[in-house]
Amino acid sequence: MKTVYVPMVADYLHHGHIHVINIAKSLGLVTVGLMTDSAAASYKRVPLLNYESRFKLVSAIDGVHQIQPQNQLDYVEAIEKFRPDYFVHGTDWRSGVQKFARERVIDALFKYGGELIEPEYTLDASSSTVVNHILSLGVQPHHRLSSLTRLLRAKSFIRGIESHNGLTAMIAESSIYEGDTETRTYDFIWLSSLTDSASRGKPDIELVDISARLQTLQDILDVTTKPIIFDADTGGKLEHFPYLVSTLGRLGVSACIIEDKTGLKKNSLFGTQVTQSLDDPELFAQKIIAGKRSAISDDFMIIARIESLIAGFPISEALHRASVYAAAGADGIMIHSRHKSGDEIIQFCQEYRQLGLDLPLILVPSSYNHIKEEDLRLMGCNVVIYANHMLRSAYPAMRDTALSILEHQRSLECDESIMSINEIINLIPER
Repeated sequence: MKTVYVPMVADYLHHGHIHVINIAKSLGLVTVGLMTDSAAASYKRVPLLNYESRFKLVSAIDGVHQIQPQNQLDYVEAIEKFRPDYFVHGTDWRSGVQKFARERVIDALFKYGGELIEPEYTLDASSSTVVNHILSLGVQPHHRLSSLTRLLRAKSFIRGIESHNGLTAMIAESSIYEGDTETRTYDFIWLSSLTDSASRGKPDIELVDISARLQTLQDILDVTTKPIIFDADTGGKLEHFPYLVSTLGRLGVSACIIEDKTGLKKNSLFGTQVTQSLDDPELFAQKIIAGKRSAISDDFMIIARIESLIAGFPISEALHRASVYAAAGADGIMIHSRHKSGDEIIQFCQEYRQLGLDLPLILVPSSYNHIKEEDLRLMGCNVVIYANHMLRSAYPAMRDTALSILEHQRSLECDESIMSINEIINLIPER
């Protein structure tokens, strides 16, 4: 019989999938190239269902002869391996990020006489549309909690941006850049203590208590679906931290980051201009151990933030702390620096990997923001956080509007730089 190759994600099976499979099986023996979580995450969100669950669903479809893992968006490797007589894909890939993959498929099939079959895309059936609708109705805490660890297994590099209320979180979740060869989104939301405090007109000295911060968290949870990393400052007292960890886990937070400083908090970007007192690494390790014991799920991540470089200590001190915190059970290491060159971060990253640590490495390039993400990834970075940019962009715009009204004694001059009344009324649709 002739052979047929059909790639799909199948996160939500619908009649469009069945239509494609029926066409494929009329042509020959059908091999489904089922996208792995990693392959799907390269151009859309990580599937709601993991690969094993999707494998079982597709296996039950009449006409599927076998299933092979499709490990990347590019299909040339699979075509060269199976040399199918027919390659079947809906017409939806003729534009957007998959267009380049389609062109490569056509070239690969041409080399041996294979044929591309493109059934007309089923307009009323879209997995992405259905999944987005399901997510818009709310995401369960346990699903959101585990989504960060799934992301890190599926992607070697992820990015997140700061949010300090529901609206900024919605912007973070919905922002999409569609290029010719890739789609970029924010993979998670960072709930910063700095911007949470500043948005309330309070200094960043842990003045805003945990109850108030949890209210901000709840506002964000209500209107988003992506994983959340919570900025927990120092984590508080050793005896209190386990309670915070269990509370965050029950709410659906995926991770918290705690920094190894003591005393009254001073923002790290002050550097050595103020006293930055570091905790004893062994005592801080005990806090990590206590937090891990109280986590409601193995998927909840406790990330250790090392402040050695901020306090003016050498890189060797930071590396020592990384080893101690890793041994205590930390799920990731965040290294912070305020030097604009980025040289000490580059050196830390090089020596960090030489230690043999395989924990995710988290960077916050607020100061060394000339370094691009691809370079950070090559340095060994797994997670990048844009830690305060939403608030920093909003404040100047609001200040300028307020001053303009005072200057002109009317708001007409602001019209070109602000939303229309109709847009703000319809900004948040009713469900």
